Amino acid sequence: MDDVSWFGRRERVAATQAASASPLGVPDKPQAALTIDALGRKCPIPIIMLAEQIRDVPVGAIIALLADDPAAYADVPSWCRLKSHELAGRHDHATGWAFLIRRSY
Repeated sequence: MDDVSWFGRRERVAATQAASASPLGVPDKPQAALTIDALGRKCPIPIIMLAEQIRDVPVGAIIALLADDPAAYADVPSWCRLKSHELAGRHDHATGWAFLIRRSY
């Protein structure tokens, strides 16, 4: 079994769940090349952190942005559209969200 950490909470998951794949062999969730922890930070800090660090990953890579400020729920997708990056996913959690952003350029 593997440990998975979300928002500072560690959970045990079966190894097959952690590496789950669709029937075609494609991973269900993209793997993040970088995780930005913006938990507890208020607007506009999560967006500023994302804008500063997106250049640290190669084009096509995924960044996971952890945020719990209610403004981030709308701000992150809007920023992605404005900057032409792809919002690859958003996962709701009890204490916020994990946004998956794919760098486009």
